[in-house]
Amino acid sequence: MRWVLAAMAAVFLGLMPGAYAAVPANAWALYRDKFVTAEGRVVDDVNGGISHSESQGYGLLLACLADDRATFAKIFAFTRTELLIRDDGLAAWRWDPKASPHVTDINNASDGDLLIAHALACAGARWNMPAHTAAARQIANALAKVALRQHAGQAWLMPGAVGFSEKDRADGPVINPSYWVFEAFPVLAKLTGDQRWMQVQASGLKLLDDLAKRKMPAPEWLSIKAAAKPAEGFPAQFGYNAIRIPLYLLRAGLGDKARLAPFRQAWADGTAVVDVISGKPVEPLPDAGYRILSAAMACALDDTPVPAELRTFQPTAYYPSTLHLLTLSMLSERYPQCL
Repeated sequence: MRWVLAAMAAVFLGLMPGAYAAVPANAWALYRDKFVTAEGRVVDDVNGGISHSESQGYGLLLACLADDRATFAKIFAFTRTELLIRDDGLAAWRWDPKASPHVTDINNASDGDLLIAHALACAGARWNMPAHTAAARQIANALAKVALRQHAGQAWLMPGAVGFSEKDRADGPVINPSYWVFEAFPVLAKLTGDQRWMQVQASGLKLLDDLAKRKMPAPEWLSIKAAAKPAEGFPAQFGYNAIRIPLYLLRAGLGDKARLAPFRQAWADGTAVVDVISGKPVEPLPDAGYRILSAAMACALDDTPVPAELRTFQPTAYYPSTLHLLTLSMLSERYPQCL
């Protein structure tokens, strides 16, 4: 029965037929023990020990992929009671254990909401839990109302409910390409029947392809008021958030060579934060959780084996450790020959 449910989940999530992107139990246990508290809070240890909708969403997704139903329940309980407190049904993005009240920014972050909804859909399918499927659908519908916007004939995912539109900024709309969790869009479209999710996927891919023609890796914040360009007031960098983009493309099976070319070129001399205007590295990213992203692209495009040191997971900091596990699960599903 467990195999049947896993296969159903794989089909539902749009994964390769007959496969399931599992997170190894031992690696998940190391991650869980370091970053998940007893009450289900996923801790961003480098960022002041806060939690946010992104960390909770990642924790939920990894718990589902690791088939850890008990930990999933704890993480969702914390998420539901502490973050899913907005009137529109979305999550407040920032929770600080040192502050009172703990929620220090009530605005949502659309990538966090996407991850939470995607993880709930995973749990609903994998463990045959209709309540989780219903919760995923509710969040997806709420996010569509708040964050999906039409501009210049295309559908866009706004980063949050406020702060990024034409009304909020002179160079608005401003979007963040790293918020496009591409694997989630087909899931939410199927779950809700709302095909705008697939239109958003198409607009994100077109944006990345247009940037690739300009040989530019996507910066984290882009103005799409006219031709896409780095948004005012933000570093024009392929930075900590944007480095997820190649991983999201690969996990969704959308990482073709031309689309990934600017990212590979940016890291030709090693993983780093890169200035997208000059193409020069700004800060090296030596953590294994970052380096495996470059190795994953080499694997996907050239069948280059992933270095042995990157195949074994040891937790470091929350964010690179999360990326490391998500990459390992993707490689085991789509590119086992590289491991």
